[in-house]
Amino acid sequence: MMKCKKDCKMKCCTCKCMKHAPYCLGFIGAVVYYIAAATGFWVGVLGVLKALVWPAFLVHGLLTLIGA
Repeated sequence: MMKCKKDCKMKCCTCKCMKHAPYCLGFIGAVVYYIAAATGFWVGVLGVLKALVWPAFLVHGLLTLIGA
């Protein structure tokens, strides 16, 4: 079992998961957005799948914006 850092006062799994918090919050936000915009069941399912890969859409949009 891995040990937590000395300055971390939480349990190990909590410490490990905290670095994934931005992705998790982004995933929840993307799911809410895509489900709200869905016009049917399968469009909602596709929205959940898109929410899993939202960082790829973000990077693609940023690269398109800067013209790279």
